[in-house]
Amino acid sequence: MNQTIKREDIEIKIKRQEGPNSPARWETFSLKYRPGMNVISCLMEIRKKPQTKEGMKTTPVCWEQNCLEEVCGACTMVINGRVRQSCTALVDKLEHPLRIEPMSKFPLVRDLVVNRSSMFESLKKVKAWVPVDGTYDLGPGPRMSPKEAQYRYELSKCMTCGCCLEACPQYNPQSAFIGPAAISQAVLFNAHPTGKRNASERTRSLMVSGGAQDCGNAQNCVQVCPQNIPLTQSIAEMNRDITKELFGFLKE
Repeated sequence: MNQTIKREDIEIKIKRQEGPNSPARWETFSLKYRPGMNVISCLMEIRKKPQTKEGMKTTPVCWEQNCLEEVCGACTMVINGRVRQSCTALVDKLEHPLRIEPMSKFPLVRDLVVNRSSMFESLKKVKAWVPVDGTYDLGPGPRMSPKEAQYRYELSKCMTCGCCLEACPQYNPQSAFIGPAAISQAVLFNAHPTGKRNASERTRSLMVSGGAQDCGNAQNCVQVCPQNIPLTQSIAEMNRDITKELFGFLKE
C-alpha cells in the first residue's frame, strides 16, 4: 500500500528592500508544503497572506514574472546563492531553507525586482538587429543551410534574463565590460545573410574598452545560462573577427 510522504513546512528567507536607497532586511516566511511547488508559487502564497514566520504582518513581496515557462527571462533571481529562473526552480529539488535574493549586478527597484535596462542599452551599442527597409518588396530571403540555421537558432534563444551577467566576475560596476549576452547577439546578427552588411560596424563596436577582449574566460556564463547558449564560443568567434577587422583597419 502506497503511503503519502508528509513534508515539513517550507521555510523561505527573502532579502527585502523598499527601494534602492532603503536599508535591506531579511524576512523569513513559513508555508504549507504542496507537491510540485516552485519558487513562484511560494511567492504567490506569501502574497496572499504577507506574514512572517514570527507572525508579524508585512508588505507583499515584489517580483517579476511572465511566461512561467523559462522563455521570457523575467523571473530571474538568486536562489540559494545561484542565479536562475524561479519558475523552474522546484522546491523538491532545492536545499532548505530557501534563500532568495535579487540579482546584484543591476540597480535594485524593490525587493526582488531589478532594472535590467543596461542589457538593452548594450544591445543598442552592438546594433543587435538587421536593418531592413520595409517600404518595398525585397523578394524572397536568402537561403541558408540547415547547419547555419541551427547555429543561429541556438544564439537566438537569448531572453535577456541577465543570468550570464550576474555570474560573470568581469561584469560589475567597476568594469566597462559589456558582457557575454550582447557579444553573442552581435555574433548572431553578423551571421545573418543580410546582417553581414553591418558586421564590420558591430565588430568595431566591440573593439573598444569593455569589448570582447575584456572577457576573463571564467566560463561562469555557460554554467548558468538557462537556454544553454554557447556564450564562450560566441566570445571566441568575436575575438577572432576582431583580429581580422583590426588587420583590415590597419591597412586602411
